[in-house]
Amino acid sequence: MFTGIVQGLGRVQGLESGVLTVLAPESFTEGELVIGESIAVNGCCLTLVNADAGLKFELSPETLARTSLGDAKAGSVLNLERAMKVGDRFGGHIVQGHVDATGTITAITPSGNSIVYSFQAPAEYDRYLIDKGSITVDGISLTVVGPKAGAFNVWVIPHTLQETHLGTLSVGARVNLEFDVIARYVEKLLAPVAGS
Repeated sequence: MFTGIVQGLGRVQGLESGVLTVLAPESFTEGELVIGESIAVNGCCLTLVNADAGLKFELSPETLARTSLGDAKAGSVLNLERAMKVGDRFGGHIVQGHVDATGTITAITPSGNSIVYSFQAPAEYDRYLIDKGSITVDGISLTVVGPKAGAFNVWVIPHTLQETHLGTLSVGARVNLEFDVIARYVEKLLAPVAGS
């Protein structure tokens, strides 16, 4: 499990034959990295398979089809987060690293000391977008503002811009979205009741 608090920025070294290689900063790789551990890469929970010359992850066809990781090009910046330890502070919200869909940046607008990022998600996911609710965008825990028909905004403060890859993205970029897992479980549990 993750919390959507980015711990480091990696840089894509390559993506060949389904293997993604990411160069991570020393601050991220301090302490023991364990082969087989889960790391959220742009919000996608991946298994670390090698750490000798960069972090290596094997991407399944499902991962390539459902996420934006297949778009990765050498030099692209990625958000990294190691799985939460028991007893850690819960800084963001419950994040599984299971990408639901990809969305697109539709606008980037300065607003006071912040920047407003506007996104378009597939319209069928609108039911999970709740004003002031949580969403994960490329692994970043953010707050939804003004959702309508799959479109929504987030306000990004300077600290978040500095600590994540958002500042490297432009309008039209595809991002990984994970909607609030609690909303999805509530929907599943209430479906039989709603249908009666």
